[in-house]
Amino acid sequence: MSTQEQASPQELLKTPLHALHLELGARMVPFAGYSMPVQYPAGLMAEHLHTRDAAGLFDVSHMGQLRLVGPDAAAAFETLMPVDVVDLPVGKQRYGLLLTEEGTIIDDLMFANRGDDIFVIVNGACKAGDIAHIQSRIGMRCQVIPMPERALLALQGPKAVDALQRLLPGVAKLVFMTGERFAWQGAELFITRSGYTGEDGFEISVPAGQADAFARALMAQPEVKPIGLGARNSLRLEAGLCLYGNDIDTTTTPVEAALNWAIQKVRRTGGARAGGFPGADKVLGQLDGTVPLARKRVGLVALERVPVREHTELQDAQGARVGEVTSGLLGPSTGKPVAMGYLPPALAAAGTRVTAVVRGKPVPMEVSAMPFIPNRYYRG
Repeated sequence: MSTQEQASPQELLKTPLHALHLELGARMVPFAGYSMPVQYPAGLMAEHLHTRDAAGLFDVSHMGQLRLVGPDAAAAFETLMPVDVVDLPVGKQRYGLLLTEEGTIIDDLMFANRGDDIFVIVNGACKAGDIAHIQSRIGMRCQVIPMPERALLALQGPKAVDALQRLLPGVAKLVFMTGERFAWQGAELFITRSGYTGEDGFEISVPAGQADAFARALMAQPEVKPIGLGARNSLRLEAGLCLYGNDIDTTTTPVEAALNWAIQKVRRTGGARAGGFPGADKVLGQLDGTVPLARKRVGLVALERVPVREHTELQDAQGARVGEVTSGLLGPSTGKPVAMGYLPPALAAAGTRVTAVVRGKPVPMEVSAMPFIPNRYYRG
């Protein structure tokens, strides 16, 4: 969910799985201020395809975890986002968006109602700013408790449930976007059935002190192999999921980013709790059509086998600049170059042709529906 932040080697933080990454031969890179594995010896392509076919284990401990505690926590958190927090049932998880006063995106996040608190996961590169933002705006209404003592793992792929069920009997009963506490060797885990790949899978919050042992127990399962940041990026792009800092940022609104689905009816014009979030007039106006959109996030497929990377210019049939690619690569599962970018609404319909300018050469592209491959979330 977050773009890379460079840091000098002496400043890099290490996740609880750092020794395991080195043991497995990972190539480490700076990412969000941490030393993180970009790939293992098998390579990005093999890691990507293994996750699509079996189960991939990702270290995402650079992400920020926090708790919101108190009877007013849900109502308070809802003032920061255009999403329904108050009505989220216990045990359910939802996607959220922190917004600026201009209605643009500070960060995207996941949150779950655990009954006694709201559990929140924010992007690694944004976590310090996010936590400060939340604390400054609602800290007087609820406790905002960062959880640096927790690690975060993601187990993704169609066989993830088989591997995890052996360690945690009962986890298979979870369905997409639900979560529950489990115990493993005396450690309390919180597990949601969700992820960032478009596949079935789980995100697992585990005490940092038990993270290495738990990861090794997962790695001992025949379905599971370690997966780095490179394949994480290609998997999420094929799934049509935004990367913060590339596809969404403080210049984009949720409607421009085609994230309308994340704004529930109760928070929209005419809803029981419409508005009341930063930038509401602009965001709800864009939803209603009373505030015009200048651009919209779209999926793109290159019609030649030429990868089209972020920041590539997009032109119309007359050669005028009309937009830019924000993420792009050769999809290992699609077998063709796929991308996301922004275009004027008049050019955003599926099937519309535009031209990408790659190293001075024109590459024809076609606007495509997303995801680029079918999502396989488990809904029961």
